[in-house]
Amino acid sequence: MKPDNIVRVGAMDALITALGPVDAARFIIMVKRDTFDYTEWRQKLWDGLSIEEIHAMGVKLEKAKGLSENSLPATSASTSRMP
Repeated sequence: MKPDNIVRVGAMDALITALGPVDAARFIIMVKRDTFDYTEWRQKLWDGLSIEEIHAMGVKLEKAKGLSENSLPATSASTSRMP
């Protein structure tokens, strides 16, 4: 597990890269202000979808971004097998 400060810096870098500095700051303000329950949101995110549908959405996103399985970096999540 990474130390908190490394996770925090990486998250900020990702937010700024994806959203730009202004919208990244807005996002952080929204999260701090709202009573948003991230865990609950994640548990309900894929409700009603099969694993095949979720996979198809991922493949479609990869194609839209010009990515393929061979061009993606190997991660522990992508190389591990589900039980």
